Amino acid sequence: MYTVYRLKANEIDQRFIDGLKATFQDREIEIVVYEVDETAYLMASEANRNRLLQAIENIHNRTNLVEVDLDKLG
Repeated sequence: MYTVYRLKANEIDQRFIDGLKATFQDREIEIVVYEVDETAYLMASEANRNRLLQAIENIHNRTNLVEVDLDKLG
């Protein structure tokens, strides 16, 4: 069985640990921990990377921007 849990470190509590124990019971498991880099995930697909890079360029050039009047939202 292969299971991925994605959560914040402060969300790991006794209930989570008890759930792991109940799921895997007496089987040997391996726990691998690494910090998630959202930027790497977002840049993984070429289409998404191109869209993000274009958005960054738009910000630098102040083109194709959408402005929101927060006073009108309230």
